[in-house]
Amino acid sequence: MVSTIGIVSLSSGVIGEDFVKHEVDLGVQRLKDLGLNPIFLPHSLKGLDFIKDHPEARAEDLMQAFSDDSIDMILCAIGGDDTYRLLPYLFENDQLQKVIKQKIFLGFSDTTINHLMLHKLGVKTFYGQSFLADICELAKEMLPYSFHYFKELIETGRISEIRPSDVWYEERTDFSPKALGTPRISHVNTGFDLLQGNAQFEGKILGGCIESLYDIFDNSRYADSRELCQEYKLFPDLSDWEGKILLLETSEEKPEPENFKKMVQALKETGVFEVISGLLVGKPMDEAFYDYYKEALMDTIDSNIPIIYNLNVGHATPRAIVPFGVHAYVDAKKQVIRFDYNKKS
Repeated sequence: MVSTIGIVSLSSGVIGEDFVKHEVDLGVQRLKDLGLNPIFLPHSLKGLDFIKDHPEARAEDLMQAFSDDSIDMILCAIGGDDTYRLLPYLFENDQLQKVIKQKIFLGFSDTTINHLMLHKLGVKTFYGQSFLADICELAKEMLPYSFHYFKELIETGRISEIRPSDVWYEERTDFSPKALGTPRISHVNTGFDLLQGNAQFEGKILGGCIESLYDIFDNSRYADSRELCQEYKLFPDLSDWEGKILLLETSEEKPEPENFKKMVQALKETGVFEVISGLLVGKPMDEAFYDYYKEALMDTIDSNIPIIYNLNVGHATPRAIVPFGVHAYVDAKKQVIRFDYNKKS
């Protein structure tokens, strides 16, 4: 299905730095071993400073990845925190719209913002893994659960269903060459946790990292993030959220419970919880504030929408891949989310 993968740096330029070269080399070899042809878009390896200073170059790479018909799949290098700065270079003169076509697009974290950009243009995307965080995993192999979903995506162009992982892993503290070939510390995972509401619900999934979503409404990280996101109408209208399933997950920053609650509250104020059919929430990295986040969700959300917690999606490892824009059937009792690519809704 997938032959050539184009790797883009849309947020951080870290994959161009020498201190991750051992990880990048490992990831490239893994992709080649899968019979894939990985290519790096022209600016993707130019390093942290260049990528930080040149959002227009990041935008160019994304447009080239869509317009180049030899590229079957666009894979984000990693997340970051300022991909919102690409908005004018992609939307001011409909630049992205002129080259857009349905392709596999995979990324997570700050890439949430890019998913929303592509959603605006009607492109279905895949949320949940990135090149550096997943393909370049320092263990002897990719984490088996993560690999299962990546392999299904490159072979079929789809994800048919998501089930919980049997294990979860602690985040590494050492990413140096010394860590090559070392396993992660693993723990037994408990599966999907229904916090409230019906065990079964359905709809198309959209969402992502809550810190990135919060930056759409808040200027405390970047002075112009709210203004730019409003100008280009990045956050979907309530009519668009109607009947959808919202996906939320927390970043490696492991927000304090009060901060997490504030971010959920900001989403609540949009009215989104009144119109969606359900909420899916990823496992926090290292299970940080695990019970506090549960309480914050229950305290803040008034409506009795179904809330399922502890999905293997987001910053905790291992990571499933979630199709956005495809009709999903969620069943907490059977511990499965199934996707129907034929349903028109």
